[in-house]
Amino acid sequence: MTIINAINEIMWTYFLIAILLGTALYFSIRTRWAQFRFMKEMVKLLIHSGKSNNDARDADNGKNKTVSSFQAFAVSIASRVGTGNLAGVATAIAIGGPGAVFWMWVIALLGSANAFIESTLAQLYKVKGKDSFMGGPAYYIKYGVGKNWYAILFAVLISVTFGLAYNSVQSNTIAAATFAEFGIPTTTTGIVLTILSLVIICGGIQRISRFSEIIVPIMAILYILLALFIIGINITKLPDVIVLIVSDAFDFSSAIGGGMGMAMLMGIKRGLFSNEAGEGSAPNVAATASVSHPVKQGLIQTLAVYTDTLIVCSCTAFIIIFSGIYNNGSSGIELTQNALQQEVGSIGSLFVAVAIFLFAFTSIVGNYYYGETNIQFITQRKWVLNVYRLAVGAMVMIGAVSQLDFVWALADITMGLMTLCNLIAIMILGKYAIKLLNDYQSQKLRGYDPTYHSSTIPEIADKTKCWD
Repeated sequence: MTIINAINEIMWTYFLIAILLGTALYFSIRTRWAQFRFMKEMVKLLIHSGKSNNDARDADNGKNKTVSSFQAFAVSIASRVGTGNLAGVATAIAIGGPGAVFWMWVIALLGSANAFIESTLAQLYKVKGKDSFMGGPAYYIKYGVGKNWYAILFAVLISVTFGLAYNSVQSNTIAAATFAEFGIPTTTTGIVLTILSLVIICGGIQRISRFSEIIVPIMAILYILLALFIIGINITKLPDVIVLIVSDAFDFSSAIGGGMGMAMLMGIKRGLFSNEAGEGSAPNVAATASVSHPVKQGLIQTLAVYTDTLIVCSCTAFIIIFSGIYNNGSSGIELTQNALQQEVGSIGSLFVAVAIFLFAFTSIVGNYYYGETNIQFITQRKWVLNVYRLAVGAMVMIGAVSQLDFVWALADITMGLMTLCNLIAIMILGKYAIKLLNDYQSQKLRGYDPTYHSSTIPEIADKTKCWD
């Protein structure tokens, strides 16, 4: 813990946050703030992709093997919406104060530019797999940057981060919530989670995407409706809460969490954990979607960042701050449970226990897929993938019975290293995503449904043969 905390402090305090925000600002300017200009287009693309997928499934009696844009969106949301939204937000507020929420918003609004670039690149450099397309940072590093060792390094980091470190956080939070509400021993919860996880993850991307497509929208809507109810009964307090969030974000003298520096640090760390913009995770599932132009999925994945942070994370933040107990010494999922219990009674704590199980379990499933696709990038040996699946199950079990500080510290260090690798890659290759955006806009202005062919960018045509 001493070593991990020391590395985290150096990495996050001195350069990673600056690089993350700097890269996001750079791509926001280069794309002329595409993350805001194309908001309407993002929604249209998502709705259309959902309808198209239903039509395709009806046409082949449900045996369609391709992954639609909507399914890819759902899987990425499944990974994003989870512990970070309920426990991560609570931890950020408990340590960094209400101002941490402001910096969560900032990293979502600016970081969504990184999300657009990385997911567009993932589509550009994707390859054909057995059942669906495959791609992600490992692929665009290998074929775009041209450094195989660098690609393998990223593949190892993301497999460790998501399949092992992040999943230990998810199971830890589920175990803590169920113990607090039902008194179920963490060991029992860990065993159940491990068995359920292994059953789902052995089914491949189609089972993962179908599972996420059903569960994620339902659980997210229920949680948002509860939050809207709480906001409604506290509507007169809302202006004061927003003022508190903004003022505390720039309060150098705040006693809560150590002032502006800690608010920024916790807001950005927990915001990145939750929305994954620029982290290099979402591109792995974005690449699996069948679309006519890479920019389409880039825009859809940008919308996923907003869904996660500006909607779901904000719901948790408002619930906690409305309760007024954010500085009472509790943290993590316990703080969220206590806040909901104060607002709506004992049913609130029960709802959180059930919600965190669904949120975090779908995150475990989504996280595993990021690891699987990168393990397959490194090697096609079946036994290696089976060993990885067992390792994922083991970390789900270990996380359930470990200390909260340990699993979060482990997640922070692996997340930071992975994000750094990805940001360097998208800075090198970002010019191609910008060319794709210009091509997309040009076709839209001429009244076409944008399509892409590898010959559009001839200098990389031999690296993007999937688009021949």
